[in-house]
Amino acid sequence: MAFPTPVNSAVTDSITQANVGVLGVAPAVAMGELYLATSQALANSAANATKNQQENYIMAGAATAVGVALLNKVAAKIKSA
Repeated sequence: MAFPTPVNSAVTDSITQANVGVLGVAPAVAMGELYLATSQALANSAANATKNQQENYIMAGAATAVGVALLNKVAAKIKSA
């Protein structure tokens, strides 16, 4: 029970118990927030890796097309000579 106050002791006891409850669950809430932030960061990392891989495939396709066009141009010059 709380020290004598001008407020009803049942009210102060109730607030004290609520505060103790908040302090009791704080570590679990903090760990939950940590897990949530970590999982979000990992999901963003996986999404970025997929996007980068797709862009690399596009660049590789474009480079292959340019290379083949260049080889065709060189082959055509050799054939005409």
